[in-house]
Formats: sequence, structure tokens, C-alpha cells
Amino acid sequence: MDTIVRINDAVNGFAWGWFGLIMLLGTGLVCTVITKFFQITHIRHWWSKTIGMVLHKESHVKTEAGSVSQFQALCTALAATIGTGNIAGVAAAICVGGPGAVFWMWIAAILGMMTNYSENILGIYFRRRNTEGEWSGGAMYYLTDGLGSYKNCKTIGKVLGVIFAVFAMIASFGIGNMGQINKITLNIESAFFSDLSTSTLAGVSVVNWVIGLVLMLIGAAIILGGLKRIAAVAERIVPFMAIVYVIGALIIMFMHIGSLGEMFASIFRFAFGPRAVAGGAAGSAVAIALNTVKSGCKRGVFSNEAGLGSSVMVHSNSNVKEPVRQGLWGIFEVFADTMIVCTMTAIVVLSSGAIDLETGLAVEGTNDATLVAKAFGASFGKAGEWFVALAVLLFAFTTVMGWSHYGSKAVEYLFGVKGAKIYRVIFVLMIISGALMTSSLAWDISDTFNGLMMLPNLIGVLSLTPLVVKLTNNYVDRKIKGRDIEPILSYDEDIQKEMAEAVKNGAE
Repeated sequence: MDTIVRINDAVNGFAWGWFGLIMLLGTGLVCTVITKFFQITHIRHWWSKTIGMVLHKESHVKTEAGSVSQFQALCTALAATIGTGNIAGVAAAICVGGPGAVFWMWIAAILGMMTNYSENILGIYFRRRNTEGEWSGGAMYYLTDGLGSYKNCKTIGKVLGVIFAVFAMIASFGIGNMGQINKITLNIESAFFSDLSTSTLAGVSVVNWVIGLVLMLIGAAIILGGLKRIAAVAERIVPFMAIVYVIGALIIMFMHIGSLGEMFASIFRFAFGPRAVAGGAAGSAVAIALNTVKSGCKRGVFSNEAGLGSSVMVHSNSNVKEPVRQGLWGIFEVFADTMIVCTMTAIVVLSSGAIDLETGLAVEGTNDATLVAKAFGASFGKAGEWFVALAVLLFAFTTVMGWSHYGSKAVEYLFGVKGAKIYRVIFVLMIISGALMTSSLAWDISDTFNGLMMLPNLIGVLSLTPLVVKLTNNYVDRKIKGRDIEPILSYDEDIQKEMAEAVKNGAE
């Protein structure tokens, strides 16, 4: 076991260390520059075509066989990204890296918007229908057919596609399933059933067994129904849970409105690390600064998943015809996840009194795992802690729903549609394991595989940046500048003709 831990720590340090983070932020920077800072220069356009279209029926059309609506695709992707990382993850980042970690979460998000945008348009461009008529897309396809189309790159494209799919499948059982269920169980038990946790069955609290069984049955009812059922549930739950959580955070923010300026000032003041301890060497100050940058960037990626290549697997199921149109939803996904939800959590944490705004350091005895719950409890009493427990329940369980689709698409790529159906059954059965496990090793290992997903995906995105520019320029010329040119919509000639005809008739 010690050997496994050491090996995992070494691989994790590579995947989520400076190499991985620099590659991730570098990809975001490249995608930002080559698209001429699209997320900023065209903010009015992508805003109007995403959140501005929520009440427009076009975003909710889902009559096309094998697809979901654009809004459902967004909600399912947000279901997977808005999870425990938005609550406990943000608190952990601030406790480790100080208030300045939030600044680097913002930087990672601004760059991540264009990474997610690029992933999505590549996912739509290289998608195809499976044997059941459902759209299938993702990093494994643009690695195989995109990178693989370059001279002498066919084999490496296929190998990287398989590697990505294997890592995605393994990660789905950990961070996408057992880790989330474990967080739900611990929070519910602590908030509602702490007096009953002494009763055990096979060495595990009876409460854990009951919670795990209930979640498994609910998961079976949703996940075994496939993407359409997952998307239908996500479409109803995700907007509700995000809005309610943000409203709760806003109430706390207004309760501490007098210190709001000081909170934001601390975020910028400590962007390069909390104030060094008196008498500390310059080297330690640099180490603290680097730790702040790393904590913020890493937690930002954990939260919005831009660069992992995960959410593109559900965005590719959208009924959208224009690749760039789904890319715009990818920009909004990162914005909503990090710039809104994570920022609200950061305000809650900084208003809790657990972080000294003068030094940027956590107060002794602060527990980042329960910090947000304690902050809500300080403002709303016991009801505040219950609210956070329920928020974790919704956030984490919808993450499980989203990741079940990611894993099934990875398995489908490896073993076909029948393999994906078997996978869903196994995935549901593993839910109860998350409620019963006590070791963090499963979480740590899946965290490593999550990071390993990122590397082949970023290779694919970087290698296909010329195509990203081509698709973006084609869209901008037609939709923003009004030029009458042929749309570029798919790598497949038949799908290109089908989509071009639909676009000609007014569909996007």
C-alpha cells in the first residue's frame, strides 16, 4: 500500500505539478491569443447567444434524434463541473494559498474559457453518430481523426485517444462517483444524523449504508435512463441549485458589506502569497508566492474542468449545427462555474473570520472542509449548516450524473454501445461504495487519473489550433461581419452537407 501511495504521489505531482499547470495555462493563453481574445472582444456576442438565449425556444429545442438541447448540454456539463470543488475546494485553496489564490482562480478561468471553447468546437466538428443514432464526440475523437489526420500521426493520434478514454473511464469511478458520494455522506451524517452514527453494520455506520443505498437507487433511476434522462434532470436541478446557493452567498455578502472592499483588496494584495512571516528569508517568500499561484490555478481547474476534455463529451450531444455556437456555451460554462459560483464561495470564506485579511493567513484551528458550513452557520444558525449540507448533496450528486455520461462515452469509444450500457450498471452499483469507504486513497488515485486525462487532451487541442482559428474566423465572418461564405461545420462530408442545409434554413 505504501508503494502504491508513493507511485501515485509521484505521478500526481507530474500531472498536477508545474508541468501540467503550465501546459494547461499555456494552452489557454495560446487559444486566447490565436482567437484574438475572443472571450473579451466578443463578450457581448457570446453573452447574448448563451444566457441571453435561455428564454428563447431555440436553446431548448430537443426534437432531433440522438441529441439534447443546447441548454440541456450546458446544464449537464455544469452538473459535472459545479461540485464539491466549488465549496470545499475554494475554501482549501484560500486556506493553503491565502486570499490571493482567488485571483489565480480568475486568471485560470479567463484563459480556461478559450480552452473550453476550443474543446467544444473541436468536439462538434469531429463528432459522429453511434449505432443507436446518438451523437458521440470528445477528445478521443479529435485525437484520432484530428491529430491522426496529420502526416505520420495516425498511430499517435489513435494511441492518445485510447489513453484519454481509459483515464476518463477510471477517473469517472473516483472523482466522478465514489469521491462525490463520500462527501455527500459525510456532510449529511454530520448535519442530520450525528447522534445515530454509533450504530454499525459490518464495521460501517448504518447511516452510511442507508444513505448509500438511497443514493444508489436514485442514481439508477436517472443514470440507467441514459443521457436524455440525465439532461432532463440536470436542466431542472442545476439552475435551481446554482441560483439558490448564490442567493445565500449574496445574503452573507450584504451582511458583511462594510468589509467587502477589504475582502477584494486582500485578493489582489496577496495574489503573490500571504505576507511572509517576520524574519522569513526571501526564498520562503518566493515559495509562498508560488504556492498561492499553484493553489489558485489548480483549484480553478478542479472546479471548471476546462482543459480536462471531460465536458466536451456532453456538449457534443447538443443539437447545435454550428461548432462555434456550442463553443460559446463552453465560455459561459467556465464563467458561471468560476467567476460566479466560486467567487461567491470565496466571499463567504473571507467573511467568516477564519482568514486574517491583514496577513492573508488562516486562523489557527481552521478546518477548510467545514469552513463554508461554519460560515453559513455563523450567519443563519444551524439552518445555515443544513443549507450547505443540502447544497453539497445537490452539487455532488449532479456531478455524479454528469460523470456517468463522460465515463459511458469513454467506454463506448473503447468497447462500443453495449459496453457503455454495462458500464452504467457498474457505475450505479459503485455508488454505495462511496458511502462506505473511509480511505482517501481511491480519491487520490482517481485525482491522478483526472490529471492524466488532461495531458493527451491538451496535446490534441494545441495540435488543432489552426482548425480552431479556421472555424472561429469562418463563424465571425458569417455571423458577425455578415459575409456570404460557405459554413465549415464537420470533418465528415455527409454530416457537413446535412448541417449546412440546416444552417441554410435558419438553424444554428
